[in-house]
Amino acid sequence: MAMDPRGSVFGQQRGQVGAAVDAQIDEGLRAYMLKVYNYMGSALLLSGIVAYAVANTPALMQAIYGTPLQWVIMLAPLGLVMFLGVRIHKMSSGAAQATFWIFAALMGASLSYILKVYTGASVVRVFMITAVTFGSMSLFGYTTKKDISGWGSFLMMGLIGIIAASIVNLFMQSDMMQWVISVIGVLVFTGLTAYDTQKIKNNYLEADGTATMNKKAIMGALTLYLDFINLFLMLLHLFGNRE
Repeated sequence: MAMDPRGSVFGQQRGQVGAAVDAQIDEGLRAYMLKVYNYMGSALLLSGIVAYAVANTPALMQAIYGTPLQWVIMLAPLGLVMFLGVRIHKMSSGAAQATFWIFAALMGASLSYILKVYTGASVVRVFMITAVTFGSMSLFGYTTKKDISGWGSFLMMGLIGIIAASIVNLFMQSDMMQWVISVIGVLVFTGLTAYDTQKIKNNYLEADGTATMNKKAIMGALTLYLDFINLFLMLLHLFGNRE
């Protein structure tokens, strides 16, 4: 049977082009994910600085937690999350980034109370446990070849259950119920860390302009930030030592 040598040559060329494209995508993906983690890490650092500053300034603690201002500080971050989710497509990249930093600062102010409720050593210990857990699950979500998008519906059901139970427990003030909420919360936010990481990775493959990609990175960082903070709070309820 006669063979056309051009088929082999063309096949090799297509293979080389495909390998080059894959390498370019991998390099771009790594840069994109690094930007997401940098935004997230910077936001955590900002929140920590603000929380420490507020907790160690009696006048600010009194102004926030001794007046109705505490409800503004507590609810403002939630409002900004909703605002970003709805409006980010119409915002400039700079405005989205500024809103993200304001959110991180307000979160720090709203979390300052934990430095008064729990010992500093236990806060640091739980933070390290959270960082290791988060890092491991985020790495899993990034590297796994398995499609874990199916986790989404179960994790969202768990999240809704946690929110509902937490609202009920505001009135019941049950330590046992809070313990159950915290245990389930650790499982849910551990799973969400892997799920959200894979989702952020997949979002990169939807090629967009530079401005849109930057806003995607901000939203990705916001999502992972919330996973980290909620996981930290759930673990703190379980393992934190109170003052």
